[in-house]
Amino acid sequence: MSKLIVTENPKKWNFNIPGVEVISAREYFANEGLRHLNKVKVINLCKSYQYQSTGYYVSLLAEARNHKVLPEASTIQDFRYPAMIKDDAQDFDEVIQKTFKGSTETKVELRIYFGFTGSAHTGKLGLLLFNLFQTPILKVVFVKKEKWALELLKPLNIHDLNEEERITLSEQLGLFLTKKMVVRTSNPRRKFDLAILVNPEDDNPPSDAKALQKFVKAAEKTGFNTEIITKNDYARLTQFDALFIRETTNVNNHTFRFAKKAEAEGLVVFDDPMSILRCTNKVYLNELMTSNKIPVPKSTIISKDNSTPDTEKLQFPFILKEPDGAFSRGVKKVKNEVELKALLKGFFKGSELLIAQEFMPTPFDWRVGIINNEPLYVCRYYMARDHWQIVNWKEGDKHVEGNADTLAVEQAPVGLLQTALKATKLIGNGLYGVDIKEVNGKFYVIEVNDNPNIDSGVEDRVIKNKLYERIMEIMLERIKMK
Repeated sequence: MSKLIVTENPKKWNFNIPGVEVISAREYFANEGLRHLNKVKVINLCKSYQYQSTGYYVSLLAEARNHKVLPEASTIQDFRYPAMIKDDAQDFDEVIQKTFKGSTETKVELRIYFGFTGSAHTGKLGLLLFNLFQTPILKVVFVKKEKWALELLKPLNIHDLNEEERITLSEQLGLFLTKKMVVRTSNPRRKFDLAILVNPEDDNPPSDAKALQKFVKAAEKTGFNTEIITKNDYARLTQFDALFIRETTNVNNHTFRFAKKAEAEGLVVFDDPMSILRCTNKVYLNELMTSNKIPVPKSTIISKDNSTPDTEKLQFPFILKEPDGAFSRGVKKVKNEVELKALLKGFFKGSELLIAQEFMPTPFDWRVGIINNEPLYVCRYYMARDHWQIVNWKEGDKHVEGNADTLAVEQAPVGLLQTALKATKLIGNGLYGVDIKEVNGKFYVIEVNDNPNIDSGVEDRVIKNKLYERIMEIMLERIKMK
């Protein structure tokens, strides 16, 4: 297995670990050979893991390439929710109390390097924390009030360390690269109560009011007690056995936090947090499809520090996309260099990487709905009138949508279904909507949506209520499997 350390400036760090190569994040993004290399272990030592930072993308794209990376993108997201981390700490409260029993201190800070604390006294606790939150360097603070409690847990980077600490890091990194990771498991639960998460203020929800009513009816027919909840009901998640998210998802808002909490509590959840993480980032999706040889439009990643050379292989006009845009937002057609420079300036405010993609004009986009790795529905979404997208955003939140029609799954082109299934199998086995362009009889994946539109009179036009019932049946099957 190839072993890589990825950081912004490899020349600054001299690890001297046999069989391990230190490369820059920029090289990791751009090196075509690495993209298709199998059996790669990546240690991400970038200076920041913040959302859409360079470090964040190293982990995200490593997963798209099926490289084993530390930390994983989902672990990075865990640190954005300190309350959830403290909740998790309650599961090993006995270890915390035993570790600090008899201590005269009221506050203890640990630095953990791949599970190593430097002390036999805290070694078990350090290894436990590393197994739960697998990150190269962790800063952990415990405080004593009525009893010892976890006060802070956050990742550090190599720039936070002094020379002695860097030597310790290098030593433990060398040892770690010969070991296997330990993963967390969640506790099962056995009730039959379903929560459907919605946003009443969303002008463009993934399901309209009538479709939500059909979901509730189908759930009750299947065997669920069902309740519509909102973001204000986060504390009540433990009352349910399953969570069905029916509002626009994003790793940077409460929907991801709900999914993470639900999964941690043992609930069945659509959309599961891993699907949200993978589907809501277009850079990741493009890398995942390309690495697995699934046809996509000709595309390239544009980085903030190298925005011009990457676009040379695309001809104007091409499409420029923000990584986490939804419902046709954050997607622009670029006609020339002047427009490109103007758009890049704004787009780079939110992300270190963007995706540029070949413009493929078609009268409609295919959408294949898939659940549990089986096709559920097939639609054609037509472009908005006098526009190149299915949604034409005007000033403010005003928009115009194109028409849509629905086909029976058995009437859809075989190649379309095969392409869609190949794409979703790389994501998971949840509920997805795959957007596909058809050009000269060939099918190209545009993106995979973890929270696909299911509106009354559109996606359900062919199989009617069976669409809603099938989704609920699978949720119930998942609960019974726990």
